[in-house]
Amino acid sequence: MDIKVSIIVSTYNSEEWLKKVLWGFNCQTYRDFEVVIADDGSRVQTEILLDAMDSEVFYPLVHVWQKDEGFQKSKILNTAILSCNSEYIIMTDGDCIPRKDFVETHVKKRQKGYLISGGYSKLPLSISNLITKEDIVKQSCFSIKWLNSHESENKYKNRKLSASPSQAPFLNWFTTTKATWNGHNSSGWKEDILAVNGFDERMQYGGEDRELGERLFNYGIKSKQLRYSAICVHLKHERAYKNEESIVKNKQIRKVVKDSKAKWTAYGIKQEENYVHPKLLSNV
Repeated sequence: MDIKVSIIVSTYNSEEWLKKVLWGFNCQTYRDFEVVIADDGSRVQTEILLDAMDSEVFYPLVHVWQKDEGFQKSKILNTAILSCNSEYIIMTDGDCIPRKDFVETHVKKRQKGYLISGGYSKLPLSISNLITKEDIVKQSCFSIKWLNSHESENKYKNRKLSASPSQAPFLNWFTTTKATWNGHNSSGWKEDILAVNGFDERMQYGGEDRELGERLFNYGIKSKQLRYSAICVHLKHERAYKNEESIVKNKQIRKVVKDSKAKWTAYGIKQEENYVHPKLLSNV
């Protein structure tokens, strides 16, 4: 099958959230894609969900799983990258419901030599639980009016959700937020990700996605800011895997990358001693 786009969705023991995300992808205006689930050791319920969803959604579902050995998202993402059947990859998380134009926006704006950085809007737990399949199909959960009708304490003024198609390009250009590689909403060419050896598998929670982007920038890739155009809503959840030790370690790794302008990690997809991607040989 000639797949035009591969979408990697990371997950861990979050079946209810993942189900909503998969419904979101079933509502996309652009439909020539596959979804690769990067599963960092979930229980059997996730596999059961994916088996059931496989007959409900129009797109191919690929389930890539690894044994639960703590937070090893970087490792399973590298496995998922190798499992992608297309030359262009969108990455997001299993707690981010994509708006119906999400994939179409990434595809229309993709360009050789560039990565895309999209945006998201955080939702409280009350609304995260409230969203149904019907709300996703009708795109109600992306409506400021609908959100405010179900949330009495915090009124939504998020420009990412309210920006019109004519306003979004200006807001993308005007924002002071840098276009970085974010795990919840980014895309790029598979050959570029492979050229820098994917994710650094030493890194656990805290900036592991940004580090990949920083090496892509060192490699010469430029960025496009689409935080007001490529939109998803982020469902609230606890982060039991978050810890200060991993954040400090990751910051140290990122500092080395920044100071040395490193393009390659020896702890990524290829971990053979002295191996360097052929595309980088001319720069070594």
